[in-house]
Amino acid sequence: MEKKDALEAFAALSQPTRLDVIRLLIKVGDAGMMAGEISAQLDVRQNTMSANLSILARAGLVRNERQGRGIRYFADMRGMGGLLSFLLEDCCGGNPEMCRPFLDDIACSCMGKAHGP
Repeated sequence: MEKKDALEAFAALSQPTRLDVIRLLIKVGDAGMMAGEISAQLDVRQNTMSANLSILARAGLVRNERQGRGIRYFADMRGMGGLLSFLLEDCCGGNPEMCRPFLDDIACSCMGKAHGP
């Protein structure tokens, strides 16, 4: 992940509703949620939720699939894994081999739950 992408992801997560959305979508996992369900669950107006979901999608943290007239949203675990890896890529005081098992575990866990192409 590039620095500008990480900054966009952090900006997306720096708003309370968007942080609640991503945590909710991570919790529901592969089932994802319809946009209206997310709005109802978090008690946020649908037009406000739509804007928040768009910001999270542009940041690579959520993905969506059209289902009939609705849209189902999922946490994008590749994007989340990329953000975590970006944060930790230079860890361990210049001795990345010390952190490699931890980074590999994060990457494998996130990629195992990855969605989309």
